[in-house]
Order: sequence, then structure tokens, then C-alpha cells
Amino acid sequence: MKCIYPYLIFVVALILNSCSTQKENVRSVDFFNENWRFSLTADSTAIQPAFSDDAWRELNVPHDWSIEGAFDEKNPATTGGGALPGGIGWYRKNFVVPAEYSGKHVFIEFDGVYRNSDVWLNGKHLGYRPNGYISFRYELTPHLLFDGKENVLVVKVDNSKQPNSRWYSGSGIYRNVRLVAVDPVHVDHWGTYITTPDASKESATVELRVAVQNSNDENKSVIVKTSILDPSGKEVTGNESKQTEATSQSVIEVSQNFKVSSPSLWSVEEPNLYKAVTEILVNDKIVDVYETTFGIRYFDFDVNQGFSLNGKPMKILGVCLHHDLGALGSAINTRAIERQLEIMQDMGVNAIRTSHNPPAPELLDLCDKMGLLVMDEMFDMWKLKKSEFDYSLDWDEWHEKDLTDFILRDRNHPSIIAWSIGNEIIEQYNREDSVGSVMTRELANIVRKLDDTRPITAANNDTHPHNRLIQSGALDLIGYNYHHEQFESFQKDHPGQKFIGAETTSALATRGHYDMPSDSIRRWPIAWDKPFTEGNADNTVSAYDNVSAPWGSTHEETWKLIKKHDYLSGMFIWTGFDYLGEPTPYSWPSRSSYFGVVDLAGFPKDSYYMYKSEWTTDTVLHIFPHWNLPVRQAGWEEGKVVDVWAYYNHADEVELFLNEKSLGIKKKENDDLHVQWRIPFEPGTLKAVSRKDGKEILIKEITTTGKPDKIILEADRNTIAADGNDLSFITVKIVDEHSNVVPYADNELTFTISGEGFLVAHDNGNPTSHESFRGNTRKAFHGLALGIIQSKKEKGKINIEVRAAGLTTGTISIVGK
Repeated sequence: MKCIYPYLIFVVALILNSCSTQKENVRSVDFFNENWRFSLTADSTAIQPAFSDDAWRELNVPHDWSIEGAFDEKNPATTGGGALPGGIGWYRKNFVVPAEYSGKHVFIEFDGVYRNSDVWLNGKHLGYRPNGYISFRYELTPHLLFDGKENVLVVKVDNSKQPNSRWYSGSGIYRNVRLVAVDPVHVDHWGTYITTPDASKESATVELRVAVQNSNDENKSVIVKTSILDPSGKEVTGNESKQTEATSQSVIEVSQNFKVSSPSLWSVEEPNLYKAVTEILVNDKIVDVYETTFGIRYFDFDVNQGFSLNGKPMKILGVCLHHDLGALGSAINTRAIERQLEIMQDMGVNAIRTSHNPPAPELLDLCDKMGLLVMDEMFDMWKLKKSEFDYSLDWDEWHEKDLTDFILRDRNHPSIIAWSIGNEIIEQYNREDSVGSVMTRELANIVRKLDDTRPITAANNDTHPHNRLIQSGALDLIGYNYHHEQFESFQKDHPGQKFIGAETTSALATRGHYDMPSDSIRRWPIAWDKPFTEGNADNTVSAYDNVSAPWGSTHEETWKLIKKHDYLSGMFIWTGFDYLGEPTPYSWPSRSSYFGVVDLAGFPKDSYYMYKSEWTTDTVLHIFPHWNLPVRQAGWEEGKVVDVWAYYNHADEVELFLNEKSLGIKKKENDDLHVQWRIPFEPGTLKAVSRKDGKEILIKEITTTGKPDKIILEADRNTIAADGNDLSFITVKIVDEHSNVVPYADNELTFTISGEGFLVAHDNGNPTSHESFRGNTRKAFHGLALGIIQSKKEKGKINIEVRAAGLTTGTISIVGK
């Protein structure tokens, strides 16, 4: 008997390995991003398989060709679109189908192509999609060549008709592409829907609907088997459906229910994620395996108490984010999105609004994992246009399909707590007819048929009851865009309704620039043909929190109101980051926005620390402005009266010293969010000390710097994945001999990279800079710049060197692993 044991063990192992291999091979999902060829000068002959693209540029997608262009006020996108070029781009990819795809159905999936995309395979037209933000797929199977023969996929992207956006859109195949191969019997595209209708700390009911596609020409008997895995990967429950007849060339739906005891609830503090692993069996053979990530949680919007998650009342502390990634343009990179979210979370943000379009799937995945709530938004316009060539031209033919695909793709994400069907829709103003109300009800009905577990809202800049969208009765949440002066009358104006600040604030600032006096709130002129002057001929806005758009508010004005009333469930600041385009209140030479709490490069402005002091439990003491004789800012000289602000928390008071002489103690009173001193400028050191009950909490010092002396480099991560995609963001500081950042330094920097990485882009946060984000030179802005390093596919050291004339060179090394 002893002799047979090894044999039995071998057989069992072989069987287990066979089962594992079977599961792994039944569904193939492969990134299809590498080795494309690209041209901006091609024509329709490029769709022919025999066309020679040898002269075309070779690249990987995601790719945004607009970000590679030159800033020019004459570009058709205008400064509102970032003053960068559009045009028509062509992509071609030659590929051979793996042998194991034989007998399978093969699809190409695009997460987003901006915009007006046409796709051909081997000269056969697969389809057209005008919406630049929507995800879509085509089946390749009927036109594929097998047996080692080469296939040619061609994508035409037409972003030539501009302006078609009110912000920077980017151009090209700017999100991920996948090749998917499945058995003829398989889970359909976005074919699972998971809800948790009953959830508590004690138990939860999980309901799963599975759409099974039978692409065979004959009926098939199907069994659906699902295992539920907890956050640790342990199976906690499962279910197997009875054998079901799937008729040929059809989709059937199978429902399953599960009970989970003592579930690990998803929350912003503990974003616990479960996984449903669904197997499709035909004749006792696994033909497809499909995984769905989900979370168990419950939430509520209450008329009087506002928002609660898992029974815990909480404010929605949100920001609006556009889809661009600064210097990277719209080309999606998971680490770049993650960095943005990390910076926001460090400020205390717990929610993101995807203004004003379907986001990249990676953003939602990260919000699920990192514990961020999401208002997922679909449209910026309906049938009435905002730009000459915008989506309104496609509305009649495409809005139902696009909205349906949007909900189907995103509805399993636990982070999503609301659907927004529109932003500042022009139809809200129709007083003569009810078209806006009819359209609102139509869109809401589409959403509810696909997902009835989340409230529907629209972001309204007309907040009166006569707004046609509000009058429709189809909105579960009344979304206010601005009008903070009306927040306190909301319950009177909209009795029985629930409030969300869908878009708030619109404060303006240039990082590192300060105008005085600082204690008078200024709104820039509402007349679009009048310049925003007030002494800012260089297109700067003071970084004190005292300037906003006429429809908006300062950061403090809105937060004081949201903080005060429970029924105001929360807010989404416009915006978390500066973004390309829409350089309100300016036009050219400005080419990016001033609205962000963080600049385009990811460097916080001073208001960031107000939120951090209010929205986090971290101990904060932040004083500003810098303490230098301004070289670049006229009007400052010794003896000039300077306003010094301090944001702080966990303390009763702050005392300010100048060269060790006390300038007095300040305390926040009533609803104050900062304290202020007005003092004559004198070179030296400003020191702030926060205290509670007489005990010192924090000390913060700002020193008058010497001249620029050297460059210091700091990496956000010293080790990155050697996968050809991962990034390290290198902060470049120009400092004096004592390593203090010189706030007026604008030296030209030259980047040199060696080893297993390369410089993919750089920035400095200056909204008026016309330097390319590519190349290897960039000026500093207020003493800072940013280099973005991307890994290669080989492991090893990456050396970064930054030089500037007359300064000691900065060096740092990171590792690709």
C-alpha cells in the first residue's frame, strides 16, 4: 500500500491542477495596450489590411495626442479646452490570435476613446461611438483570422470639430483596451448585478443576478454556481442554481441569494471588499468563470439628518474632479489617479464627484479599495448645447444606449452612493414647456430599471422650485450647484426634499501668490468681456481665501454653512485639483484652471490646510504667506504691512512671533476658521505656536530665505513596479543654503534620467506656462517643480538628476522591482 500513496497524491494533484487550469483558461482577459502604430496624417486607406504603416509612430495606449501638442490660443478648442490641438488620429495594431482562442468568442473592449471613434477589423467596420467617455466593446469573432494569420485592427478617432467640451478633453485611445475570449456560453458583458437589500453588523442578504449569454445555434442546459469570498479571500457562502435551459442566441437571467453572517461592512474607514466568483457549467464542465467585486453596506439620505453610512451619521466631504491627470493629460494611469486620491484623502476628503462624465473604471476601483464615496455623473448636457460641437448633436440617437451602458458598467461598485444624470442642464430653464421635466423622468426611469438601490440627482445651478428638472418629481436628491446664500432656506424652498451640495465654492487661487489686504472677499466681474484686473495683469489670483467666482463663494463661506446644519448632507468642492482648460477668470495666456485646492502638479494651496484642520483628526498648524522680500511681486518692501493667516486645530490659541518678539495671541471665535495678524514686514523668522490649556501643541516657522543655492529632490515612492506603467512623482525644490524653499525661484531645470525608467512628463503648477509637458526642461514656479518618472519593464535602479545654472545639482535614485 505504501507504494500507491505517492501515485494517489500525484493523481489528486493532477486533478486539482487540471481544475485550476480549467478555471483559468475558460475566460481570457488580456490588456491590448502595447505595440500600436499611430498617425495624425493618415486617411481612409489606412483601414485596408494591406496598408503599410511602417512610417507611423509606434506607441502604447492609453495615449493622448493633444497633450503632446503646443499651447496656442488659436487652437479650435480655445483656452476653455486647454488651448491644445485636436484633429483626427489613426491607430493600427497587427496581432495574431492565440491558438487557445479557437472555438471561442473574441471581443475588443475600450474603456474610453475621445471621441467619434470608428473601429475596423481586417477591413470590416465594427462600429461607431461618438461619446468620448463611455466604455464599449465589439465582437471580433466573425472577422478574425486564425491559424497564425495576422489580423489588423484600425481605430479612427475624430476630435477635429471643436470646441466640443468646456474643459480639456484630450484626444485618442486614452483609456485601457482589452482582448477578451470566452466560451459561446458565458456571462454577458457587465453581466452581473449585486445588491445587499438587507445589511447590518449581524447579517446581510446578498442578491445576485447573472446574465448568461448562449451564442450557440442550439439550446444549452446551464448551471450557475457562485462562491462568495470575504475580504481575506475565504469562502463564506455559496449557491448553485438548478439546471436552466438557455435558448440559442439569447441571454437568460439567473438569480441567486446568499446569507452572510457578521459581515465586514464597507465603509470609508474600513473599505472591506467581497468577491463573487461565478462559474457557468454546461454538461458538468466549467465553461466560464466571472468575478465580481462588491461591498456590503447600507446608507441613507434623510430630510433632516442628512447622510449616514451603516447607520453612522456623517458629512459628505467631497471634491469634484475632472478626468485629466495634469501633465499626463487624459491618458489614464492607475498610479496617477491613486496619487490624486491620496492627496485628497490626506486633506480629509471622503467623496468624489466624477464631473461631468463617466470616469475611468480604475478610478471607481480605487475608490472602492480606498474608501471614497462617489457621485457618478453621466451628462454635462442633454439636447440643448453648451459648445458648438458637443454631445447634444448625438443626444437623440445615443443618450439611452450611453446611459444604459454607464449604469451597467458601474452599478456593482460599493463606493457609488448616487447617480447624477446631468450637470447644469440647459433644459432646467425652460419656462414655456415641460420638456426638461419629461426628459428628467425618462432618464430617471432608465436608471431605475437598471439600479433602484441608489438615489438619482442632477446638479442644478437653478435652485428654485420652478426648475423643470426639480419639478419633474423624478429626483431623489436635490443637487445644488452654488447658491450658498440659499442653503439655509432649503427646507422652506423644497419641503420634504433631501439636499446635496453637488458643486460648491468656486474659490480661486494661484499657489504661492499673495495680494493684500486679505480680509475683503472679492468676486471677479461677471461680465465675460471684462478682464479680472485688481492689479493682477500677470493672470494671478491671491492665495488667501478671499477670491471667488461671482456665483460661488470662498472655501470658508460654504463650509461654515454645510458644517452648521445636519440636513445639508454634504458638499463637493469645485474643484479638488486644478485641471487643464477653463482658466476662469482669465483667458489666454492662462490655459488651466485656478479652482483647485491643489494645483495642477499636485502641490497644495494654502486653503488645503483649512480643510485638513476641519476634516481630519491630524493636528494642524499652517501659517502663510512666505516671509521674503518679494522679487517677483511688486508692492512688497520692508515695512510693508503683511497679513499673516493661520489655520489650526486641537488648540485654543496661536501665538505669533517675529524674530522672537511676540506679536500677540489669537483665538478663533464663533465660527472662525482661521486667525490673522497684520504686521510690518521685517526679514527674519516668523514662528507660530499653538497651545491647548497652556500646553504647547505645535510650532511652525517660516524664514526669510537666501538666494537659490541648490536643488533637492523628493520621491513620493522610492520603489515602484517594473511593469512599464508604474510612476514615481519627484518633487523638485529650489532651496537656499539652509534648505529653505525659495518662494520666488523660477530657475530653468533640466532633467536627466538613466537606468530602468524614463521621464514621462513634468509640471510646475503654473496656469500660464506654455512649456510643453514633454521634453526635459521646465522652469520652477514659486520654488517648486514636478518630474514624473515611469518604469521600464526591467528591474533595476533609476537615477534622476536635475540641474540648473548656478545651483548645486539635485540627485535621487529609486528602484524598479
